[in-house]
Amino acid sequence: MRETERVTSATRQPETPAAGIPPRLIATDLDGTLLRDDKSVSPRTVAALAAAEEAGIEVFFVTGRPARWMDVVSDHVHGHGLAICGNGAAVVDLHGGPGAHRFVKVRELARENALDAVGLLREAAPGTVYAVEQTYGFYQEPDYPKLHMEIPDNLAPAEELLAEDGPGAAEPVLKILAYHPSIDPDAFLTLSRLAIGDRANVTRSSPSALLEISGPGVSKASTLALCCAERGISHEEVVAFGDMPNDVEMLTWAGQSYAMGNAHPDVIAAASGRTVANNDDGVAVVIERMLERR
Repeated sequence: MRETERVTSATRQPETPAAGIPPRLIATDLDGTLLRDDKSVSPRTVAALAAAEEAGIEVFFVTGRPARWMDVVSDHVHGHGLAICGNGAAVVDLHGGPGAHRFVKVRELARENALDAVGLLREAAPGTVYAVEQTYGFYQEPDYPKLHMEIPDNLAPAEELLAEDGPGAAEPVLKILAYHPSIDPDAFLTLSRLAIGDRANVTRSSPSALLEISGPGVSKASTLALCCAERGISHEEVVAFGDMPNDVEMLTWAGQSYAMGNAHPDVIAAASGRTVANNDDGVAVVIERMLERR
């Protein structure tokens, strides 16, 4: 296949833009990207990640997941042990293993901004229900559906959960989750961004109408940029992978970027290349080809 061809079938090789600058860091989303649909990391992908690290290329997992859900990849973080969680709201050291992670950097959502976002969205999209994600706690409204495999620490209206003296008041808020039972997911995202404006960053990674609302300017891309700057790595030296709208900024920022074969149309438009689907080990396919060139 020619290097400039688009992938139209999961059986074809990925499109790989010409790389004039050798990569120093791989940034990959997890769900729908690195992980297969059964949430496993395939042996082929494990081998590709290890080979990249052995070649001197750092691998960063950059996900919307909270830190407590990172056990699926905690064995594959290699020497640095770091992951970017909560769509950029936290940089977490996973060396301690599940339940013993350490927050290295937190970019919180101010409670005032969170309350503004809740109020504006209640008006713009009646019927929206909320959950609150903090560094260690998870809280939700009574009507928030069981979208996550965990028991919330507290049930109360979002306004009470986000109050200065509310439950979990001693912990930073990383993001709020907003769910609507009937609005189209993309329409809900557009509506919410217009309603909330610059008070918070709104994105989504779920196929349902579930939004993730973080602090202003907080995204996978902005936190990844901070981590790269600390290492003296430029955006041209980063290769990124993703599949959903919460990956768009990261894919646009990176020097090389790949939309998965199963990616959302906005992700395909943002990425500089495409690879095969997550179930076909699309990330591993690109890493293998990349290492063959070195």
